[in-house]
Formats: sequence, structure tokens, C-alpha cells
Amino acid sequence: MAGFTEPNYGMFYHLPYYQPLFENYGFQVYFKQYTCRRDVAMPLHAAFHRAVASYAEQPEFSFRHADKSDAEKLARDFQHVYNLAWANHSGVTGMSLEKARSLVKEMKPVADERLLWFAYHQEEPIAFFISLPELNQIFKHIGARFNLWDKLRFLWYKRKYDQLPDKKMFGVIFGVVPAWQGKSVESALMEHARAKFLASGYTDCEMNWIGDFNPRMLAVTRSIGARIHKTHVTYRKLFDETRPFERCPIIK
Repeated sequence: MAGFTEPNYGMFYHLPYYQPLFENYGFQVYFKQYTCRRDVAMPLHAAFHRAVASYAEQPEFSFRHADKSDAEKLARDFQHVYNLAWANHSGVTGMSLEKARSLVKEMKPVADERLLWFAYHQEEPIAFFISLPELNQIFKHIGARFNLWDKLRFLWYKRKYDQLPDKKMFGVIFGVVPAWQGKSVESALMEHARAKFLASGYTDCEMNWIGDFNPRMLAVTRSIGARIHKTHVTYRKLFDETRPFERCPIIK
């Protein structure tokens, strides 16, 4: 484990002594997951700009952020890309439209639509990069009970946070449908999104839960100049010590 700094919203935080405690008891590393960080203002590689220029000459492609007022479209677009890009991974199940609608409804009060990006081909969604404002920067001012008074305080601090010129965001999920992988769609999407992030006052980006079992996603983070900032470890202990220990399989 590394990077014992302020956790992002929804992320675990443990003190350093947990690591030797578990390892001395016989737990072994099953997989590691990384939080990668980059300065939004840091320019992307020239290849990203070339991808933007290439797709700009093809009017059947578009890259734009979501419109929160059209929750149904957001849910359908998210479900479509998620089921094609993620549901074929080991341990990941498909998402129903009802589940997607529920997620959008839960996310709507805290989401900034300028952080919800999609790529389209002939208006069919083919990739997404979904991020949220770093909500711990707001919730740390709010009480634990989240009663009516806390909800009013939340709205007040969220309004203040939205007006800051140097906000922090965190990436929730990124995906490209298989038919469009390796065709620089993600490069064009990232460049379009980065420009809007900067214009909206987001200067710091962290991307959570990128597993060491997902080398392609780690390659994407390296390609945009992100570096590992925090390391999270999932341990496993086999109580039958005669069985061979195997780490989490690599996603291929």
C-alpha cells in the first residue's frame, strides 16, 4: 500500500500498520488497484491532437458531454457502452436499463454534466469517460447524519465548490466498445474532455480502482501522462495451505 493521503469519495483508507498485520498473519496479495493522478493542464501527446483532427473530418462521429436534464438518454447511453465494454470481463455482469436509470438518479444531485463524456458514431454511443467532482471536498464540511440541515449545508458547499477555479475531479469509469478499440476513439474523447475540464475549472484528476489485472487500462493511464499516486491491495488467505495460491487472472 502507498499514498496514505486524503482519500477520494467512496474510497477506503487504512493506516500503514494494516499491511504488516495482514501479511504477517499469512494473507497474500491477490491483486493491487491503483489510483492514478495527472494535472489536467498537462498537454496530451501529439497523437491525441491528430485523433481529434482525424475525427473532425468525419461528421458521423461526435464527442460531447451529457445533458443531465435528459436523464433517460444518459441512462441508455451509459448502459449501452457499459454492457459492450465491461460486461464481458470476468466477474462483471451486464447492467439492466432499470439499474442504469437508478444510477443516474442517484448520481444526478452531485454530478457535473461537464464531466460525463461520450463518443458517438452516427449517434450510437461507442465510448465513455465518466467522472465526478471529488465529493470529499464537499462532504468533509457536512455532518454524519445527513439530516435536513446537513442537506442544506451540502447544497451551500457544493455551490461554493462549483465556483472554485481549481477543483479536483475523479474518474469513475472509462470504456470503449470492442468494435472501436484501437482506433483512437479514446484519444479524441480524452482531448475533447480535457479542454472542457480546464474551461470548467478542474485542475487535478485522479482515476480510481485501476487493477494490476487490467494492463490495457494501465496503458491508457500512462498514455495520458497519469502516474500511480496511491496503491490499494486486496489480500487473500487460503485456509487450506496445501492448495497453490494464485493471483487474480489478467484481463485479456
